[in-house]
Amino acid sequence: MAAIYSGIHLKLKSPQTPWEDKLKLARFAWISSQCLLPNKEQVLLDWSAHALTGWYSQKVEFSQKVLEGLWCYLDDLLHSRKLHSLLSQGKTVSLRLNMAQLLLDRLQECVCVGAGRSVSVTTLLSVCQGILSSPALSSIFTTKYELMVNLLAKLCSLACRELQQPLLTGPLPAHMQPELMTESVASHDEPMTESLQTSDSSHAQSEPSTSPPDQPMTDTSKSQSQPKENLRSGHLFEVLLQALSCYLSVQRQQANPNRVFTVVTNQLIQPIILLRHLLTSGEHTLSHTPLHLRQQLSRDVRIKIDSILQLALFPREHLTSYKEELLPSKEDCGKRGPGGAKGLLRPVSTILSKLSAEGYCEPSLHYAVKSNTLTQLFKFFLENYGKSGGGGGEEEQRMLCFYFLTRLVPALDISLDGPSLSLDQPATPSSGQNSSPASLCSPESWSLALLAVEALLSQALSADIYNVAADRIRHGEVQLNFYRALSQMLFNQAQPSIPVWYRCLKVLLGLNHLILEPDLDQLLCSAWVDAECMETRVQRARQLMVCSLLQTYTKLRQLPRFFSELLSIVCRPSLDDLRPPLLSEGVSASLRTCLLDTPPSQGLEICSLVLGSIRKYILPDLVKEEREDEKMEMDEGGGDKEENREGKLDQERGDASLKLFSLSQLLHAVLFSLKTLDNASPLPLVRQTHSLMEEMRLVVKDLLQLVSSEKKASNVGAETDIGLVKKNSRKSKKKIDDKESKEASDSEPGVLWKQKTQEATLLLRYTWVEVDTLFHIHCGKYKSLESAQTPAPSEIQDQAHVSAPVLSHIETLLSGEICPASPSLSPMSSLLLKLLTLQQMKKALLDTPLLAQPSTAALLCRAAQFILAREELEVSLEGEQVWDGQIGSVNASSYLVAHWYLVTSNLPLIVPYLTGEDVGCIADVLVSSLFSRQTGGSKDRLPGCLSVSLISSQLLQSPILVELPPLYSATVRSLTQRFIGVLVATDAPQVCPVLLKFREVVQPEKGTAVNQSERDANPIVEEILRASKTGEVSVLLTDSQTKELLKLLQIATNLNPDGMSSEDLSCLFLLLFFMLTSTSIQPDRAASGPPNPGDDALFLGKLLRLLACLLEGRNFQSVLKLIHGSSLLQAAVSSLLLHSNSGRFLSTSSPDWLDLVKTAQGFIKSLVQLIIIRNSSVRLNLEQFASYLTSNEISSRQMMAITSQTAPDLAGKPEPGAAVLSVHLLLASLTSFSQAMTSNLGRSKPMDQTLTQMVARATTALGPAIETMLKPQTVSQPVSQPASVLGQAFLVEVVTVMLQCELSSLSAEGENKQSGTQPTLNHMTLYQGFCQQILKEMSSAPRPMDFLVSSLHFLSAFYRAVVRTGGEMEMEKEEGEEKKRGKELDELYIQILQNVNRLLAAPWLSLNDVGELEPAVEELLRHLVERSTTGQFNLLLLLIREGLDTGKLRAGNYREVLSAVIIIKLLSCCHLPEPCCKALWLIAPQVISAMVFLVRSSSQDVSLTLPFTVPTVTSVTSVLRQGEGRISNPHHVTLVLGALQSVPLDHLTPPVYQSAFLAVHEALFAVIQCHPQVMLNAAPSFLNVFYRLVASIMQEGRQRGDSDTGPDSDVYLQCSRLVERMYSHIAATAESFTTLSAFMVAQYVTELQKVTLRPDVKQHLTEGIYRILDLCMEQDIKFLTAGLQMGVREVFNELYGSYTHYHKTQRQGEDKYTA
Repeated sequence: MAAIYSGIHLKLKSPQTPWEDKLKLARFAWISSQCLLPNKEQVLLDWSAHALTGWYSQKVEFSQKVLEGLWCYLDDLLHSRKLHSLLSQGKTVSLRLNMAQLLLDRLQECVCVGAGRSVSVTTLLSVCQGILSSPALSSIFTTKYELMVNLLAKLCSLACRELQQPLLTGPLPAHMQPELMTESVASHDEPMTESLQTSDSSHAQSEPSTSPPDQPMTDTSKSQSQPKENLRSGHLFEVLLQALSCYLSVQRQQANPNRVFTVVTNQLIQPIILLRHLLTSGEHTLSHTPLHLRQQLSRDVRIKIDSILQLALFPREHLTSYKEELLPSKEDCGKRGPGGAKGLLRPVSTILSKLSAEGYCEPSLHYAVKSNTLTQLFKFFLENYGKSGGGGGEEEQRMLCFYFLTRLVPALDISLDGPSLSLDQPATPSSGQNSSPASLCSPESWSLALLAVEALLSQALSADIYNVAADRIRHGEVQLNFYRALSQMLFNQAQPSIPVWYRCLKVLLGLNHLILEPDLDQLLCSAWVDAECMETRVQRARQLMVCSLLQTYTKLRQLPRFFSELLSIVCRPSLDDLRPPLLSEGVSASLRTCLLDTPPSQGLEICSLVLGSIRKYILPDLVKEEREDEKMEMDEGGGDKEENREGKLDQERGDASLKLFSLSQLLHAVLFSLKTLDNASPLPLVRQTHSLMEEMRLVVKDLLQLVSSEKKASNVGAETDIGLVKKNSRKSKKKIDDKESKEASDSEPGVLWKQKTQEATLLLRYTWVEVDTLFHIHCGKYKSLESAQTPAPSEIQDQAHVSAPVLSHIETLLSGEICPASPSLSPMSSLLLKLLTLQQMKKALLDTPLLAQPSTAALLCRAAQFILAREELEVSLEGEQVWDGQIGSVNASSYLVAHWYLVTSNLPLIVPYLTGEDVGCIADVLVSSLFSRQTGGSKDRLPGCLSVSLISSQLLQSPILVELPPLYSATVRSLTQRFIGVLVATDAPQVCPVLLKFREVVQPEKGTAVNQSERDANPIVEEILRASKTGEVSVLLTDSQTKELLKLLQIATNLNPDGMSSEDLSCLFLLLFFMLTSTSIQPDRAASGPPNPGDDALFLGKLLRLLACLLEGRNFQSVLKLIHGSSLLQAAVSSLLLHSNSGRFLSTSSPDWLDLVKTAQGFIKSLVQLIIIRNSSVRLNLEQFASYLTSNEISSRQMMAITSQTAPDLAGKPEPGAAVLSVHLLLASLTSFSQAMTSNLGRSKPMDQTLTQMVARATTALGPAIETMLKPQTVSQPVSQPASVLGQAFLVEVVTVMLQCELSSLSAEGENKQSGTQPTLNHMTLYQGFCQQILKEMSSAPRPMDFLVSSLHFLSAFYRAVVRTGGEMEMEKEEGEEKKRGKELDELYIQILQNVNRLLAAPWLSLNDVGELEPAVEELLRHLVERSTTGQFNLLLLLIREGLDTGKLRAGNYREVLSAVIIIKLLSCCHLPEPCCKALWLIAPQVISAMVFLVRSSSQDVSLTLPFTVPTVTSVTSVLRQGEGRISNPHHVTLVLGALQSVPLDHLTPPVYQSAFLAVHEALFAVIQCHPQVMLNAAPSFLNVFYRLVASIMQEGRQRGDSDTGPDSDVYLQCSRLVERMYSHIAATAESFTTLSAFMVAQYVTELQKVTLRPDVKQHLTEGIYRILDLCMEQDIKFLTAGLQMGVREVFNELYGSYTHYHKTQRQGEDKYTA
């Protein structure tokens, strides 16, 4: 046989053998083990390579099919396991060297779009992958550097073409158009890349382009080829990653770095930077293209590309060359020629020329690729050359990086004028030769350029290459001049519509404020005061820049100078008619923070500057009177000129009024942000403040006179104005309607300036009054200036006359002397008048003698009504308005919100002085706005904004409303009226008269007595009783009416029933109960589908829940005076039975039905509890309700349920499931009724007798009912039975209640029983059957959670019953029967323990399920051990010992170990008998040691953190808590601290992290709280564990951009609160940590220096470490200052400075009041 196969080699070489046969023979030779060829693998590889080389060199001819077969054959050889096995064994197998060139030629064919392909790309890529996967085979490339470079260049070009193919199929979506997603900054190492590419890609698509020949042109073909394209693309990038890895290893082996630099810049840099750009852009465009490249693969490729560029372009050996080219030589003072002195390599010029060259990418992509690459090159340069070492000092390295930056910025086609020209750089193709400046005229190019500039400057700032002092002293401010030139360019070519323009200015400000200071006026003008673009992202960027300016000048203590410059700009003539608001919400918040850090004298200086600007620049323009105009009035024909002059004057005044308004806002913000004066304020500061307030008073006085004079002038010229308005209106009617005419007239310059002046005057007046009053209250040295406006009283006048100016001020405001209340009054002026009136009301209320005067009350009532303004509140809203809370932003669209906020926030002040109608108006607005909120009108509200409905919702949930009885009563009545209105709209003829009469009860006339109201409520009570008896429904609700009632019910659930009066509570409760008994939902006839049964259950459930809530009201006794409790119970159950019989509900397993049943049970329990506690005719009420529930009706419904399951559905019979629902409801009612009575046993003997009788009746009814439900079916009956329909969990719950009722009856009878009676349970057989069935089914298979919880409760009750009956019968039994009884009890004890253990170890239970079962298991264990013998308890301990086996954990059976761990935790919380308690805590150290070992073992597997490690740590914590004073040896507590060190806290998902963090924290808290004696010796171990928590929350709580918000961010915020709490506890036990406080601070600042924390997380951590700084002595602070490293020391100094400034002073103030 071997001889036959030995001729294959000759046949392969024979020219006579057809090529098809040769290929078959070659395949056979490779796979056959019987083919004997010497060195077969090498021979076949050489043959295939020789054949392919011969075909491409045209020495051999064969068909295309054979060619493809040869390539596939070669691919199979290269990927075969046989070949790789031989290579791994060390056998020499290689490819021919000419195979490398052959592959490169074929790849070139694939790269060229128009060239024909002789072989598929997929096969070629597979061959390349096979070659590169083996070092022996890849030697054909790796042994020759140029071949490896050529291969990588070809693969990169092919990858670029593959990535660009999807971009040729159509335009990008609209949301990916410029401006370029500039807000989404890229990953950490690419601050701008991922924002750059999209714009250019989209630009490329807007140009027509020809698709390649193999690109599908139709959607159908495209979708068919998509899987193949995806497969090929993924394969291509895997091969590319292999090639990059091979190339990197070859490049590192090259001995000549100059050669590497030359090869990379000549052949590689262009294709790889294009590929990198496309990969970066693909991360954003991925979901919109057919190419689904894996992100991880994309990142790996980019990392390899970055490594190639960094190692090739910036090696340490080239540092000298870069210095030669970049650093200015000393001989020529920085001027250099085109070449180096010795002809050295000019690397920067070479790199920039390659980047600026054309042709390697699409023209539309060129600038994006270049700008993207420049930032990366600067990053690599900083990483390699930015640090000292290797040939230069630190300062020289910084200057080298700076000069490299000066070469990169011009490469962005940005020309810098001015001081930067001293940096004479050689002309390179990058600076203006290949790229015309016109290309930067489009916003898109400017966006790219500015993004690159921002990234370059940010990297320079982070690398700290700008040392201001060194630059000024040793380098002639060359860096400052460059950055100034850059800022000049930004101002000369301002792009205020692009967000990144502001960010560039912000980074320049961070480098040095002197860069922007010469152009501060231009910066404030273009970037703040006169900014035009209002786009959201632009506003956000502008706001951040302005906040940075404020913070910078605050740190410099130059805030007054900054505001001086700002005021000069504001007072200039404005470019536009309307400037944007000066203070946005963010800027106002930043200003408040900055003013808190500013010395008070500087804050007062700022206010003086503002007032000076008003007096110097604004007031003269407002009071300007041109005398020449008066003279021209006498001239003839001067009418038109006069009109022009008046228009010009009005325009100037309008400009001045707008400036005045801006300055008034600014002054208001500054004064309201200053620290108030107090008695500790120095006298010079008080005097300065007094003079400021005096100056402000004079300004306000001048403005008030101006407003008053203009008002008089307008009154005098009213007739002329009316004629002018009529004339204008006749012209305007031709163009606009009446409404627009009014708006146009309001916006005339003459009206506008008066309106704005009035608003500014009132704002200044309000600010002055508020601040003056505040200073006067808090500072005794400050004398209020309010008396300066009124005559000073004499000493003999009483206090009432002294306070009279307050009343006169109120009278002035109400009479309209300052501003008359008219429709022309602007919204802001109206609000400010109300604020001024409110402020004067507060002053009057502080004066007790003044309140005694009769006239004061009347005036205060007028003032309160003026503030309320009923006519304004009664205006209906078309859409919900919003307000940002800024007083300067109040306008017509936000006035109602601001007004409502003013009213609701001052209700305690104004409600006592309002009439009943006014209070009713407030209540109506409150209910109406809440109703609109329920409708969903506030879904689109911006965050941080207020709305009427939001304010109303917060008011309803606050305790303030309850403390205002008139308003609360009016709110309840308004809501009740709403309910009645919906019910009356149903047009029910029988009920409408009753409801209309009841409406009069809700709002009785004045003088109506209470008993009359009670008598009027009788009709609705009679209607409730009639409906419960007859079962008739008198009101049918439509779907819309039902939804409206549901919204009202949702509002009513937020009411506090304790705050309701008797009448309000009675009316609301009776109306809601009427809805329960007399309403039903009718199906919507217009609806096409069937009615939704869930609506009925949802409606009734909410109604019952609200009724149960109202039962808790302290005045509910008034309801029971109108209707008996038993009548309410019977009516509720009968109405629910009526609804269940109607067939409108779903099955008993429906969530809505189950929720309704639980709600009904809660209502019955609450009402029965109320009857018993208040002793309200207990026997009468309970007997009546018990008689109803235990009547024959339940038997008839039971039989109906069974027959409806068995008999066919006949006409006229109810729904088959309706009777089962009614039985379900009746059983649930009986159960809850029994539970309520059982829980109240033991109050008194007469009460116990009554309740015991009722419980016995209920149990007597429940027993037969359950037995009937469980009765087995006959053969002829269906398999299903009522028990299966009701569910196992419900039946177990009912039987448990039965058992508990019998046990309670036994306990109550036990005190009165005669000697010799025998305690028995009536249904013991039923209970035993249930117990056996539960033990059989509980842990055998997955069960519903409600069944498991019910079963555990039943086992608890059953075990108690067995112990109780058995224990009391022991005296009567013989000795043998006693042993038998004890044996049975032990068997039951063991069975229950084993089943519970198996249940907790069940794999189908999740961690949440186990947590849900723990309370029931704990109750069961408590009953098992409370009367257990020592032998029984030893069995439990033995079960625990067997469970704590580390071998089970290693074997993967962690659930069995977890079961024992949970039992330990629950057992430690149980109250044990004395012998059992001693036994447990005797072995507790062993248990702790075992669990410590389990924690250490499980911590090695991160996947076990949540399911096992965390519960084990929680169990240890429980043992430590309960072991306080019982664990004598502190060593075992120290062992726990050692185990906590190993709990994983890194690389966890947020939920797992939170669980692990909380578990470790609680364990530490248990140690420090319950075992303080351990802390004396174990404090270092404790702090090591706590340090892990601090370090982990700092890592997880660092700033991450967009992910800083959301549910995951709340996890880290909660953990930071826990750290703050632990710091507080450590500080409270200072004696254990005094010597370690400095160590804790050092650890904290060391970690803080590594990260930038989120502000909310940092706030809590900072407050915590402040507590530790309280423990530090002065020598500790000195030690930290001297011993910390440089960067850490700066962090500590900042921390200690804020501690001294904020926390220490506050603590010292608190110490004054500490005994």
